[in-house]
Amino acid sequence: MNKLLIVGTVAFDSIETPFGKVDKILGGSGMYIGISSSVFNINNAIVSVVGGDFPEEYLSLFKNNQIDISGIEIIKGGKTFFWEGIYHENMNHRDTITTDLNVLADFNPIVPNNYKNAEIVLLGNLHPSIQLSVLKQMNLKPKLVILDTMNYWMDNTLDELINVISKVDLLCINDQEAEQLTGESDLKVAAEKISELGPKFLIIKKGEFGSLVFGEDDYYNCPIFPTDKVKDPTGAGDTFAGGLAGFLASCSKITFNEVKKGVMYGTAIASYCIEDFGPNNIMNLDINLIEQRVSKIKK
Repeated sequence: MNKLLIVGTVAFDSIETPFGKVDKILGGSGMYIGISSSVFNINNAIVSVVGGDFPEEYLSLFKNNQIDISGIEIIKGGKTFFWEGIYHENMNHRDTITTDLNVLADFNPIVPNNYKNAEIVLLGNLHPSIQLSVLKQMNLKPKLVILDTMNYWMDNTLDELINVISKVDLLCINDQEAEQLTGESDLKVAAEKISELGPKFLIIKKGEFGSLVFGEDDYYNCPIFPTDKVKDPTGAGDTFAGGLAGFLASCSKITFNEVKKGVMYGTAIASYCIEDFGPNNIMNLDINLIEQRVSKIKK
């Protein structure tokens, strides 16, 4: 069983959609990745930072999901990262109302000693310099490094981002970001250019049209799982990444075929996430329910 090291945010979210509103619930990329990857009963740890206002019950929730929290720094006098957003009627667009970085503004990730030999590392959507600092702390080169990023870093820190991309094995971005990074609207051509930067595997997310998986001179077009209800899309992308990483951490080897299967599992778990607010619907999710959706995706 491979160890999975997760670097990402742990936060408070206030979310409003056409289906309701919730205030200051548990959020953050690291949280979604940690909870979704835990479905596979792996050894995983979250590296993040929170303030003294972060409830003990949330830390207990991580522990109950067998997540190592020794890498979550608690700044007693500080406040936890907070995000507030409102989704439009079609749920594909949202407006960010508030982003308070708080303790995240000075985040300096410290990898726990027992995870410096982790076989799989998932670098959540953070500043490239933070992502690079994590890789420098590893005692051994991981079997697989997964990178999540976004257009903001392409706009503001492109050189640093390209440097990090050159050191990872799997890059996960959306179709617009793939075009921005390469200048190519044809996703197959964009994938070829990205592979020249270093990654062995590439996942390009296409929203309601699923995702493309590239690697080993092959590709796979994975559809979404057609769920009947979408209450809250927040965290769906991070849940997808967590499901993918969790599955790969449970594998003895990592080839294109395993990555393809991991994308199916990530897609299935993300389909549960969007059916309720925050992480409510992925807490203690039964693997058998996930397998049922994976089977439908395969068909």
